[in-house]
Amino acid sequence: MTTTTTSHDAKADDTGFFGHPAGLKTLFYTEMWERMSYYGMRALLVLFMTASLQEEGLAFTVATATAIYGLYTGAVYFMGLPGGWMADRLIGGQRAVWYGGIIIMCGHIVLAIPSTKTFFIGLILVVLGTGLLKPNIGAMVGMLYSPEDSRRDSGYTLYYMGINIGSVIGYTVCGWLQVNMGYHWAFGAAAVGMAIGLVQYHITRPKLHGAAAEPTVALSPKAARLSWTVIVAFLVGLAIITYAISSGALVIDAVALAKYVAMFFTFVFLAYYAAVFWFGNLTGNEKRRLGALFLVCIASICFWAGFEQAGSSLNLFGRDYTDRMLGTFEIPPAWFQSANSFFIIILSPFFAALWINLGKRMMDPSYGVKCALGLIIMATGFIVMFFAAQLAASGLKVAPYWLVMTYFLHTVGELCLSPVALSAVSKLSPKRFAGQMMGVFVLTYSIGNVVAGLLAGNFDPSRLDEMPGLYLQISLFTIAIGIVVGLFTFRTKLWEKLPADDKKEQAA
Repeated sequence: MTTTTTSHDAKADDTGFFGHPAGLKTLFYTEMWERMSYYGMRALLVLFMTASLQEEGLAFTVATATAIYGLYTGAVYFMGLPGGWMADRLIGGQRAVWYGGIIIMCGHIVLAIPSTKTFFIGLILVVLGTGLLKPNIGAMVGMLYSPEDSRRDSGYTLYYMGINIGSVIGYTVCGWLQVNMGYHWAFGAAAVGMAIGLVQYHITRPKLHGAAAEPTVALSPKAARLSWTVIVAFLVGLAIITYAISSGALVIDAVALAKYVAMFFTFVFLAYYAAVFWFGNLTGNEKRRLGALFLVCIASICFWAGFEQAGSSLNLFGRDYTDRMLGTFEIPPAWFQSANSFFIIILSPFFAALWINLGKRMMDPSYGVKCALGLIIMATGFIVMFFAAQLAASGLKVAPYWLVMTYFLHTVGELCLSPVALSAVSKLSPKRFAGQMMGVFVLTYSIGNVVAGLLAGNFDPSRLDEMPGLYLQISLFTIAIGIVVGLFTFRTKLWEKLPADDKKEQAA
């Protein structure tokens, strides 16, 4: 007991970073530079794949490029599941972040090589590295605080500020380099950013005071050997497939693959959810709470399918159909995506205060209502794009404020849905399945991202007259889902407030 108290006191006395534990500085800057590298490269991915060979691009069709983009972003989230498991069972969070960052840096270095044969190798390395780093660095933030520490929520707010600062740096630096120096210079800058993050992490790592230094549940030697055998076999198989694709021995239809992957992710999500629901030995209230959470998950899938047009169809719209000249200066296409990060930094305190004040007045909307509202607001961004696309279809270059307004509405929708959905998972999941349900929820990001890539593939430059209708379809479908989710909340809002234990309800 004495040891625990001392440990808690030590954590409470650690105020080395803006009143927070000094270890938060380590994680803040590591995440900031990792997000700089990730978003800086991601903003250029579809542009690079669709650019002509004369422009150093790959000359892929829009459908192929956006399908690959969807597969890439979906796989990044999906690989967080095995990445988190490896940290918890095999290597610990600190090593996972370190090795993940090294693999990410190597991926960006490979992408910086001016060779089309190494492109997919670079992408796969970034996916594998991010799967190791991303889930574990976020978990380590919480480990810096004792359970009773009231600074935890504001610590995560500060941490997420680092994410957005890093993304702004990535969009700005890599976007400028792409226009002025070429794509491979921009990919190289992403590698430099990750390298800075790794150096900083290594130097300041002692400030973490052993947080996640070892696995939380160590496996037996036999189980560990089996696990490493499976991991090595997977990597060898992946290397063989990647080599076959790069050498041209194996040709894969990216669009067809994206459809199968979307179905696979959806099957895994539904199967795991059903397994917890039917075979998790849950109480009646826990099942009802999971029913309310399922509605949030459906909203999350549909939201990200629309929101992630930012890196694909909206990115191409910014490059090809937007007047990017400010006097004699040409705005790099990637810079438009930084609008989301700027708006998040500006609006996050407002939304945090809004939910707190509504809660004090007993007017705080249910999780389902907030998610439905986020969906509908995000969808209105595509109504803006419907009018912008009409101008583009008439042969005009549209003003930049059309895209900026779309990103503003998408950001407002994100702030209504994204943090609320994460909170819903932590509150409504059965406590003994909390970690697993967060992993299942992450699959909604993967499904949404892959679907986003497939949707973006319909924006064919040779059929420009169809573009307004496509944006309108996305908008109307998303609004319809938002309305359906909103209607279901008349029932599920009561389920959200149920205690996990049926007996407590009866006692009340």
